[in-house]
Amino acid sequence: MLTTKTKIVATTGPSCSDVEAIASLIDDGVDVFRLNFSHGDFKTHASILKAVNEARSRFTHSIAVAGDLCGPKIRVGKIDPDGEMLDEGDEVTISNAIETGNAHSFGTNYPDFVNDVEVGQRVLINDGKIALGVSGKEQDKLSCHVLIGGPLSSNKGINLPDTAMKWPAITKRDWKYVDWAIENKLDYLALSFVRTADEINHLKDHISRAGSRIKVISKIEKPQAVENLDSIVGASDAVLVARGDLGVEMDFARVPLIQKRITRLCRRLGKPVIIATQMLQSMIESPTASRAEASDVANAIMDFTDAVMLSGETAIGKYPLEAVRTIGRIGKVTEAFLDESDEPRPRIETDEALAEEAAIARSVAQMTDDIEPRLVVVWSEDGQTAQLLSKARIDVPIAAFSSDELICRQMSLHYGVISICKPQPDSMEGFVKLVNAAIIKNGWAAIAERIILVPGREMLGPDTSNALLIHTLSG
Repeated sequence: MLTTKTKIVATTGPSCSDVEAIASLIDDGVDVFRLNFSHGDFKTHASILKAVNEARSRFTHSIAVAGDLCGPKIRVGKIDPDGEMLDEGDEVTISNAIETGNAHSFGTNYPDFVNDVEVGQRVLINDGKIALGVSGKEQDKLSCHVLIGGPLSSNKGINLPDTAMKWPAITKRDWKYVDWAIENKLDYLALSFVRTADEINHLKDHISRAGSRIKVISKIEKPQAVENLDSIVGASDAVLVARGDLGVEMDFARVPLIQKRITRLCRRLGKPVIIATQMLQSMIESPTASRAEASDVANAIMDFTDAVMLSGETAIGKYPLEAVRTIGRIGKVTEAFLDESDEPRPRIETDEALAEEAAIARSVAQMTDDIEPRLVVVWSEDGQTAQLLSKARIDVPIAAFSSDELICRQMSLHYGVISICKPQPDSMEGFVKLVNAAIIKNGWAAIAERIILVPGREMLGPDTSNALLIHTLSG
């Protein structure tokens, strides 16, 4: 049924861009495909999306697609000669006016770079492999000294951990990709370098005005995001812990603790959370993972993440299938350990409108402990009940039915949920028949096995708003 209850997000790229490769990844457990808008163009992404659509049409369950916006990523300008070495103590000038420079005098793609950065602040290049300290500032240039040296190449990323950037979270280029995602009916959009809840709401307002229901994933990778974490998680549909930039912008020793804080908050607020960056980095070149990577993935699952994300491992790696299978193996073992533990289930804090659904989710979790059903089946037309059941960390898989194709695809991100799109039954009897046929046909449970049913309100009588049923499957 499910390879693992922990969902796998796979980044597309040269290593997985055709129909057969994508279908194989789905077969091995990928639930969400990520289009990284930092690379490629509309034509490239449209081609991959077409392949994903064809591949996922072969499967009974739903698969989601997420677009990842580039955001205000500052980069080194053109360097000639490329790869020139900077040594500790060297003097460097950064100027907005330079189009083609060298290692000791270069520009960036951010027009307000000199205005925003102040004396005494740090400029980190290529994920911190090169570090500069700003020692002087004039109207059009910064004077820096090299703290950590290394080879400097064109277009390498720049991080400014001490600087409050004025660049908006969504650039002009990003807005073009937002509209492309809406036009092409993507399921999620990931917003990079989030700093405040207002930035999320700005994007959500644009999506709503366009008549779209794409959900927004907020990427936590800036110190300001950590400072505003509660409001950001509250405004988000889902959250991604982007450990790469986060570990450059902040003390990397704090990243594991921030990860735990975010996953706990998302669990309490009932929001899906994804752990990303270097999950199986060595598998870009190697067919096997390191022991440290296995521990990292397992710990993310024990932190109650909903999903783990593969980036270069599937986009450009030599072993994309092996990487997905490795996540699956680690997930199975870790999830079995969690299922056997007596971890208390905290109350999920929701809007008042979802209070009944949250209470039902906790009740179902308790019932699964007591009667050990084969699975839980829910009709979740808007996906909310399935999401709350997922956050309750039920020990058995959750089969979530809906007639809304977009909702079904979006439910693919939820831990433990396998979503199926079917026409809505008009009665409880119709729902039971649908469940019997679908569950048995797909081999998710057998005749005479017990399941828990959570029907939709529209299938119940006029005086009944919610119900739980213990059902024995029949042919």
